[in-house]
Amino acid sequence: MNSNQFHEQIDNFLQYIAAERGFSANTAGAYRNDLTQFAGFLEDTSGQDTWDLTRETLQRYRSFLYERRYADTTVARKIAAVRSFLHFLQAEGVVHSDLTEHLESPRIGKYLPTYIGEDDVEFLLAMPKTDNPSGLRDHAMLRMLWATGMRVSELITLDLDHVDMTTAVVRCLGKGNKERQIPFGMNAHAAIVHYLDEGRPALIRRSGERAIFLNHHGERLTRQGFWLILKSYAREAGIDHISPHTLRHSLATHMLNKDAPLRFVQEMLGHSNISTTQIYTHVAPERLRPQYDRAHPRATRVPVD
Repeated sequence: MNSNQFHEQIDNFLQYIAAERGFSANTAGAYRNDLTQFAGFLEDTSGQDTWDLTRETLQRYRSFLYERRYADTTVARKIAAVRSFLHFLQAEGVVHSDLTEHLESPRIGKYLPTYIGEDDVEFLLAMPKTDNPSGLRDHAMLRMLWATGMRVSELITLDLDHVDMTTAVVRCLGKGNKERQIPFGMNAHAAIVHYLDEGRPALIRRSGERAIFLNHHGERLTRQGFWLILKSYAREAGIDHISPHTLRHSLATHMLNKDAPLRFVQEMLGHSNISTTQIYTHVAPERLRPQYDRAHPRATRVPVD
């Protein structure tokens, strides 16, 4: 396989994960970046003509990633991308054996989401000044995130017809193009109404724009734009260790800590597997254990002395 053929196969793989496996554009973009780096490594080490995909080559690539001083989580992600791609090539008959059998990924410790306390949440939500269009937008975004637990990528893709102000329900498209409907409360409702009445009309530049949350160019706000906004307010509020998903993680943690059923939180957050939701139960394991035992289809009570 030469360089051109390899890049063609990358394109085929990306089309496959988007069309048949329902991966989001963000995930497909991450795969493209990682596989393009892998292709660059092969070109640097083997030239452009014929690339020999062998276990030895893959082991050298793993060493290359460590030489670049990537974190273990990054190395694991890049190896997972290569592994998925090579399995695709094997299924397509392009390669004839599982080359990844001995391609080891670093062991990653259990990830615990970062969350902030309810007082800090309220302080953060109060940061935007609602006397200008951008402040009205920011207040509505933060309130909506806290009310629904949506991902930031879901928030910024909301269009006007995705929010029903009569029933106070938002319709969002999650991972794998799975749609779910989430109710939201009075505070978020009031913030959205205020923004749509007074903030968005001042930001909009084109009459046909359907995005709810707009930047100062009148275009759909990006994930990066939201991240800059959140960091600015967190800095003002004196909150450290914040991420774009902090409000989502915090909401899940506080809801479970107040005895919300795991199944409800799972559906609200759009987790396909309840084990993903269970990671939040570290905050109050004794209180949440009975809920987990009732909700999980394969749960088995662990004896406690």
